[in-house]
Amino acid sequence: MAADEPDPADARTTLAPLPNHRNVGERWWQELWRRHTHITTPLRARGLPCDIEFGLSAYIVRVSLPDDSYLTISPPQEPPSERRPGDPEGWIVTREDPYVVTQYEVLYDSVPCDDEPGASPRPEARHGGSAAPLIAAIDHRLGQLGLLPAPATTHASAHPTPVQPTPSAQDTPGTPERGAAYVYGDAMRALTDRLNGAESHAEAAALLHQILEPTDGLLAQLGEFFEAAGEKAKEAEEDDGFDLSYDLADAAAEIRQLGEDLHVAEDRMRALTPLTPAPRAAPAQAPSLPPASPTASTSRRTR
Repeated sequence: MAADEPDPADARTTLAPLPNHRNVGERWWQELWRRHTHITTPLRARGLPCDIEFGLSAYIVRVSLPDDSYLTISPPQEPPSERRPGDPEGWIVTREDPYVVTQYEVLYDSVPCDDEPGASPRPEARHGGSAAPLIAAIDHRLGQLGLLPAPATTHASAHPTPVQPTPSAQDTPGTPERGAAYVYGDAMRALTDRLNGAESHAEAAALLHQILEPTDGLLAQLGEFFEAAGEKAKEAEEDDGFDLSYDLADAAAEIRQLGEDLHVAEDRMRALTPLTPAPRAAPAQAPSLPPASPTASTSRRTR
């Protein structure tokens, strides 16, 4: 098999389809979807269709499961959260079955319980609105129930060797002006250099996988980073801290939306037909020179 041909045995990330209803084309719904991609994209990567609906007092994520039950991923509803959609102070995840009224289960609850008298602190409450522990809890429970259509993580067959970050500043000989070494920027620059030097579209696709994989890829982790930065800004309990947290949450949502928009770029890159280099033309031969004219003999006069 040629290096540029896709291997049918590869396990690649395929997202569950987008919802199919009239609201999908509305800008307000698209904005809501964008604000929830840090929840929906990892779940869709596991083969779980997601939708955004209005609950009791706030928008929720509804996740369809293979056994016809469903998950509801909700911010606080009673009283309603005062935070922006997609960025609540905590999440509640429940599983219900429309045909089995008695089936109701709380999978995860990270809503702060400070106002609940006598309530024992829940371990997940410390995670607040962070998405990663929520997804991990869903993975764990659905795995127990056999309701995960796809593995939690998928991998391309042609993973490049991990890029080694540049040593930290104190270990780097050279001028002190460099200050704190930009180890993550340097690692990204090294990845870009490898992409520039890729000898096949398959190799380029494997490098794209490092960026676009919806759970462990760079964009997903960058979204987590900005989300964490927003939470850190809130700790100041100042107006500007909250304003900054909203800006950072918007940045996280935009990064995740970018990953959503480009989720098929890896496969598209892999499917590209490699360019066949044009055959080199044979070097032009210099025209043969005409034969040299015979040198006329010069007769010498003798006296």
